[in-house]
Amino acid sequence: MNQLKRILGIVWIIMGPAAILFLIWQAYEKVGLANAKVAEALTEAAKEAAKGVALNTFLQWAIIIAVFVPIAFGFVIFGKYALQGEYDHLPESSKEIEDGV
Repeated sequence: MNQLKRILGIVWIIMGPAAILFLIWQAYEKVGLANAKVAEALTEAAKEAAKGVALNTFLQWAIIIAVFVPIAFGFVIFGKYALQGEYDHLPESSKEIEDGV
């Protein structure tokens, strides 16, 4: 079981940066599509409406990335500890935690 924990530690370490890269890639695509709609708009009113949509899309993705970057960083930390064997012995009772075993 400890070997599985260490293997999964590697998975967590890889998954953190991969999640960030995936989110950035998706944001780039979605914001690019929104900006393309601005360029395709025929009338001035349509351009203004499309600019609002593009700005909202950018803002949404900025918030999503800002929230998930610390989570992905936590994946890497969790994986590092799993790889080092910090989770090999888990406490079975609160007494064991109090004694610092």
